[in-house]
Amino acid sequence: MAGTISDIETFLAVLDAGSISGAAARADLSKSVVSKRISDFETVLGVALFTRHAGRIAPTDSALSLADRLRPALAELVAATESAASPQTALRGRLAIAAPMSFGIRHLGPVIADFARAHPGLEIVLDYDDRHTDLARAGFDLGLRIGHLKDSSLMARRLCEDPRALVASPDYLARQGGIRQPSDLARHEVIGYLNARLAEIWPFGAETGAPRPGRITANNGEAMRDMALGGLGLALLPLFIVHDALRDGRLVRVLPDLPQEPLPISMVWPPIRPMPRKTRALIDHMAGAFAEAPPWQAGLLRPATAGGPAPRTPRDI
Repeated sequence: MAGTISDIETFLAVLDAGSISGAAARADLSKSVVSKRISDFETVLGVALFTRHAGRIAPTDSALSLADRLRPALAELVAATESAASPQTALRGRLAIAAPMSFGIRHLGPVIADFARAHPGLEIVLDYDDRHTDLARAGFDLGLRIGHLKDSSLMARRLCEDPRALVASPDYLARQGGIRQPSDLARHEVIGYLNARLAEIWPFGAETGAPRPGRITANNGEAMRDMALGGLGLALLPLFIVHDALRDGRLVRVLPDLPQEPLPISMVWPPIRPMPRKTRALIDHMAGAFAEAPPWQAGLLRPATAGGPAPRTPRDI
């Protein structure tokens, strides 16, 4: 075998951390030890894995290609070893989770905190980013996705559903005119979402014309909500972002009776067999946490948006 398990783990840690020092801190090793492991691994392989310049390192194409093959192989090796252990054995190792920022900050943090308290032997990494991440390439064990899943290579488990809400501030509607029917939307502007065009996420059907794009665009739902609170236009956002502003009257739901298909909220992970115990444990914990109707929906769902068809997940377990 070209390189030891420690060499492989160190190589992937440096790739994930983006630096020798970051990988050393994560593994509680000295920088010299990590640097020597990388050099020894490069010597065994006969290729350069990182370029080094002015104290910075960057992965080579060979490193990225090697990582794509090593990650699933290493994960399956760990899973196979764990499967032989007693179910009562404490969970250990690293568990990395990617999630959208707004949902993560508002609703995911307490759930993960409960899980972390129950499993003190786990190192847990949370990465909040609204952009979709290639889980395997970026070194994540799981991700939380909102919306219909397009990557059929991922395994998935639905947690819950949430409708979108078309909202505006009372001040905006007083200045620009009320919206009593779908045709009124044509004379209003909508705050844009940088990661998707409105036509791609408009949930009310082609027969209900969308508002025209406005002059404000943001890459995060919390920022879009703040722009709507400032009276700068309509905003189309998941209910989990605007529920509190709707309850206290800072925002008003526009055309709430329009039928729509709710957003599925799912956990996804690369197809590793057998599944690592730590991954299974977190998925089960998440499913239990969202087994009941999400608390932010209480009193805000109308029959037209409650329930709805099951999300189109690639593989639902």
